[in-house]
Amino acid sequence: MHIAFLTSEYSHPKIAQSAGIGTSIRNLATSLHNSGNAITVFIYNQPVQEIIDDNGIKIYRIKKVKYKFLGWYLYRKYIEKFCNQIIKQENIEVIEAADWTGITAFMNFKIPLVIRFHGSDTYFCHLENRKQKLKNFWFEKLAINKAEAFIAPTTFAGEVSKSLFKINGKEIQTIHNGLDINEFENKQPEKFEKYTILYIGTLIRKKGVLELPEIFNRVRNVLPEAKLRLIGSDSFDIKTNSKSTWELMKNLFTEDDLNNVEYLGKIPYNEIQEHIKKANVCVFPTYAETLGMVTIEAMAMQKAIVNSNIGWSQELITDEESGYLVHPSNHDLYAERIAQLFENDSLVLQLGKKARERAEEKFNINKLAIENISFYQNIINSNKKTT
Repeated sequence: MHIAFLTSEYSHPKIAQSAGIGTSIRNLATSLHNSGNAITVFIYNQPVQEIIDDNGIKIYRIKKVKYKFLGWYLYRKYIEKFCNQIIKQENIEVIEAADWTGITAFMNFKIPLVIRFHGSDTYFCHLENRKQKLKNFWFEKLAINKAEAFIAPTTFAGEVSKSLFKINGKEIQTIHNGLDINEFENKQPEKFEKYTILYIGTLIRKKGVLELPEIFNRVRNVLPEAKLRLIGSDSFDIKTNSKSTWELMKNLFTEDDLNNVEYLGKIPYNEIQEHIKKANVCVFPTYAETLGMVTIEAMAMQKAIVNSNIGWSQELITDEESGYLVHPSNHDLYAERIAQLFENDSLVLQLGKKARERAEEKFNINKLAIENISFYQNIINSNKKTT
């Protein structure tokens, strides 16, 4: 089978833009390729036009083209034409795209289109209770209408998206995002930096980072030795129009607490594992997510985790068994869970062990690749019957 992915991000040294979506696509593409399938990745909004051979996976970087008028439409048609040429040339059988921004609106492919619910603007606006631009919904709705079928990384994300876009009569299958379990091993889980809290992710309001100053303050009221380490890109804040969410956060920390906070910014992906290993506790107080790749990476590395308790999170972690689930706004309980872990190393190891077991069971990409292959094959066969 020959499968293509259309994306704006992908985890590769030459591609500047890559977060959770880019990582999950790379993990899946690699596993599918290792299973004997041909894989093509189209990456749009690139500074150059280029073809990359990534260990047998063919990557086409599609240069961003600027137009004086109707760029939002004409660039989409440019991508469509480019992809269809390669689809015909390489005998690609199915193409997958993300829901974000509705990139496939106005596009018509010669093969079935599958959309994976990585998280649309419509989805995130709903979870954040924030008004959405009508144009953004329109693009995403048009893209949804053109898809043959859908994959959701969690049932929660699938059900919410189905309701928001009023999807009827088309298949939505839950297939978790996954990782190569063998690449995320922690052979010495008992070794970590005591009293160190780690957050990894973009510094953005929807990830719950503005709750961390209050949570951290409550932890330090009990355990003054506590330290907070933050890793991830800074971002614009949509509510205050601040250019820097980190600047907003700094103003929320007490001066004394800020002395125990370390912000490393965005670091190379291959360095992140070492920081996860060093952490006593990993925290992800997000308000809006579809799954959360870094959460399952931390689980695979046997970390004690305090996560959000909203929807999708309940499909990742079993509360009080493989981690803790707490609403981000419940600062007292969130801090209490962190302090509880700081004061009980055996509990840290126990939760970490269970987290690893759950990651092996639920998020092993080699098992999940089989589910994806079956799904694609059904869509391809169904399309052949109707054409």
